[in-house]
Amino acid sequence: MSDEPPQQAWEPRDPTVAGPPPGSPGGSGHRGGPPNTPHAGNSTDAGTPGGRATTPAHPTGTGNPAGTAGPGSGESREPGEGDAQGSGTHAEAAGTDAESRRTPGKRDKHDKRNQRDKAGKAGRAPGQAAKPGDAAATGPAAAAGASRRKRRRRSGWRRLLPTWRMTLGAFLFLCLLLAGGFFAGYHLVDIPPANAAATAQSNVYLYSDGTQIARDGRVNRENVELSQVPAHVRHAVLAAEDRDFYEAAAVDPEAMVRAAWNTLSGKGTQGGSTITQQYVKNYYLGQERTVTRKVKEFFIAIKLDSEKTKNEIFEGYLNTSYYGRNAYGIQAAARAYYDKDVQDLDLAEGAYLASLLNAPSAYDVATHPQNRPRAVARWVYVLDAMVKERWLTPRSRSESLFPAPLEAKATTGLAGQRGYVVQAVQDYLTNHGVLHEKDLARGGYRITTTLQKQKQDAFAQAVEDQVTARLDPTGNETDRFVRVGGVSIEPATGKVVAMYGGVDYTKQYVNNATRRDYQVGSTFKPFVFAAAVHHGSRTQAGERITPNTTYDGTNMRPVSGWTGPAYNPANEDDVSYGPITVRTATDKSVNAVYAQLAVDVGPAKVEQTAINLGLPIDTPDLNPSPSIALGPATASALDMAQAYATLADHGRHSPYRLVERVQKNGEDIELPTAEATQAISREAADTTTAMLRSVIEGGTGTAAQAAGRPAAGKTGTAEDDKAAWFAGYTPDLATVVAVMGQDPGTGTQKPLYGALGLVRMNGGGAPAEIWGQYTRDALAGTVVRDFDLRIAEGMEPREDPSESAAPDEPGDPDEPGGSGRRERHLEDASDDVPGGGAPGAPAAPVPPAGPAAPAGPGDAAAASGGPGNPVGLPGPAALPGPAALSDPAALSGPSGLSGLSGPSGPDAAGGAGAVGSPVPAAPEDPAAATPLGGPVAPRAAATPAPRRATGATSPGARSGGKARPGASGRSGAPTRPSP
Repeated sequence: MSDEPPQQAWEPRDPTVAGPPPGSPGGSGHRGGPPNTPHAGNSTDAGTPGGRATTPAHPTGTGNPAGTAGPGSGESREPGEGDAQGSGTHAEAAGTDAESRRTPGKRDKHDKRNQRDKAGKAGRAPGQAAKPGDAAATGPAAAAGASRRKRRRRSGWRRLLPTWRMTLGAFLFLCLLLAGGFFAGYHLVDIPPANAAATAQSNVYLYSDGTQIARDGRVNRENVELSQVPAHVRHAVLAAEDRDFYEAAAVDPEAMVRAAWNTLSGKGTQGGSTITQQYVKNYYLGQERTVTRKVKEFFIAIKLDSEKTKNEIFEGYLNTSYYGRNAYGIQAAARAYYDKDVQDLDLAEGAYLASLLNAPSAYDVATHPQNRPRAVARWVYVLDAMVKERWLTPRSRSESLFPAPLEAKATTGLAGQRGYVVQAVQDYLTNHGVLHEKDLARGGYRITTTLQKQKQDAFAQAVEDQVTARLDPTGNETDRFVRVGGVSIEPATGKVVAMYGGVDYTKQYVNNATRRDYQVGSTFKPFVFAAAVHHGSRTQAGERITPNTTYDGTNMRPVSGWTGPAYNPANEDDVSYGPITVRTATDKSVNAVYAQLAVDVGPAKVEQTAINLGLPIDTPDLNPSPSIALGPATASALDMAQAYATLADHGRHSPYRLVERVQKNGEDIELPTAEATQAISREAADTTTAMLRSVIEGGTGTAAQAAGRPAAGKTGTAEDDKAAWFAGYTPDLATVVAVMGQDPGTGTQKPLYGALGLVRMNGGGAPAEIWGQYTRDALAGTVVRDFDLRIAEGMEPREDPSESAAPDEPGDPDEPGGSGRRERHLEDASDDVPGGGAPGAPAAPVPPAGPAAPAGPGDAAAASGGPGNPVGLPGPAALPGPAALSDPAALSGPSGLSGLSGPSGPDAAGGAGAVGSPVPAAPEDPAAATPLGGPVAPRAAATPAPRRATGATSPGARSGGKARPGASGRSGAPTRPSP
């Protein structure tokens, strides 16, 4: 028999009964002995630590490898097998009791998992028996570890939530990632150079009083310094855009997040950028809406805030922001909306411009009047913010009224006279080394000119009244060729106060005021006389040249004393004047006299005198030859105005000035300074002025009398009537006007015969009329001053005995100067009395070198007072006979070509007249008129022929030739004097 007690049979556990099954350790039906007491037959457990079996017990018997029933189960056991739980602690028994309450399927799965865990801890395979000495598999410590591992696992939707360990790890990883990204971005993103659009500016051109003339460039921007912006305007911008700009950081992450949220949530696109970020966007980046641009903006703003001051950033922001109306920058906005500079803006205007930054187009109430309530609300918001920030008192706030902006104006650009002015100013700055062309192209310059708006407008109006309004381009083809240019200069300062460049710069790009391709004609002749007086020149006979010196004015008379090719220039309309004084030759622009005068002075001296007076040394066709006196040089109206201004200022030459001041970013740029120099002696200049006064008072420039002031001037006509000039001056103003002919299609120069409905275009016509009206209007309201002249000794003007004392009858109103008088022409030397002697006085015959044209039948008729005498001159009794020309004593000098002198000269005419006094009119009774040197009967009205070459291009160009016969056979309009 076995010593073991009989085992209780196994009975299934009622799952409805709580507590451990009967016979299990710790249970009420335990039969294996007292609790915590090992079974008697468990001899195999003696060698294990703690007396614990190596195979865990399980209520189902799965822990019994021999397949016998466990203790209390009613099944037999193999010897040596013990109940593992029987040798454990009370805690283990409680655990086993908990295990026994599980359902069989769950217990099996749990047991297998526990076996794998324990085997892994013991370093053996699942199901392998525990080895002796394996502490992890036996003892109380193993039981405690098993208890800790038996935690409840999450199931269901809870498994989707991260644990706190996962959350903490993710947060730390994100912080590390952000820190690394910031570090990389800060060091990898550099501050780029400014974009081209942000640096592009326009150059602003101003009148002398600050009124804007024009602005060039495609970008309407003019940078100003922060100090030029009033404090109330700065505060208004800060109140509208970034009130904490001076205290806050360069970026505002909170505002950026808020703006992003508002945008995403449908509350509208909002900006979360600071002023620094907006400046970075405007100046360094662009306006595109991309993440890349926003990231760059973020890092550049941070860097910029550490490298620039707040004032520098704020100044840049004000100059780069867009305000609508194509205005970039606060200065351009002030001009666009209120037509004033930024420093002149008041509080209300500054607040309105600040409100435009939020929505420039929408808040422009002039362009979008329907948005006025929104614009006013934004304006009120800005003012209220200023009060809140204590930048504005409540009282000032309450007194502010909404400042309605001006109507938007279409961009005129360089239309009208603006383009000509801009072109001339740019040439002045580059030619004088003030700025380089590339500098001007970059823009940003504020250029104050010497031009005066009132005079500029007067010049344009005079051209409109005297020329443009009279043109008929459709009915008269020649009117299509008419071009006008002119310049006006203050003699004392050299300042250019007015300039007329053409009808419209956008239609005709060439500036007629500065072009150098038209001959100046007889307007050059005063330079010849001034050179003669300045150098004390003498005639070929050795006599001193004065206004009273007599020369031979015979048409095509060869000059004497010239060693170069023969040169015999023709007079205007081939008129011969015979012996004539320099003063009269100046009044009538007699080419034969001035060609000889240039030789007597010396062509090289004449050239240098012209340069000293103001003509550029590189003036085209300014060559030292006899023809220089006839004006073949192609100087510009600006050049000629400068030279005449020197004469007006008593020979003192002040280089012309077109620019008064140049600024960029508030800083002045140095301008060249040139001291005035005495180009010629005062006596030479004043004597020339005295002689030129008679041109206006009784010569070819009588139309200039419309100025209503003492004036001196000279007319001129280019070869083939391709240009007509009038150059004149008062003590206060020197002005030159030129009317030119140019084909608008081909650009070639064209004669002006028939222009404005006139037979001829000469300097005494439209140019003198423009000059008279402009000078009157430009000097309106100023004190009328007379010339203060210092005449050279012995050169006081005298009455010319070669002129007729007969009065002029009313004639064609289209005659030069518009005076309505017919001009008397002295054509035949045989009809003149040399030396100005009394009737019947002996006279020398005309020398062979200059044969006179024979008198025609018309001359005889004129002399008898018949039909050929349209101006009612005295009859034959008052004229000297041919015998009067046979006295050789009346001639001086071996050649007989130089002027006459002595009592038989001008002195015999009754003495000198007043300075610049006109030739006195004859008595109403022609029979009572006392002829001065014997008047010559005028020829009948003649049709002017096209101008023949006067030799202006080279000496000898008109060699040979023949004087034209008498007036018989001539008909048509009366001949006109050479301008």
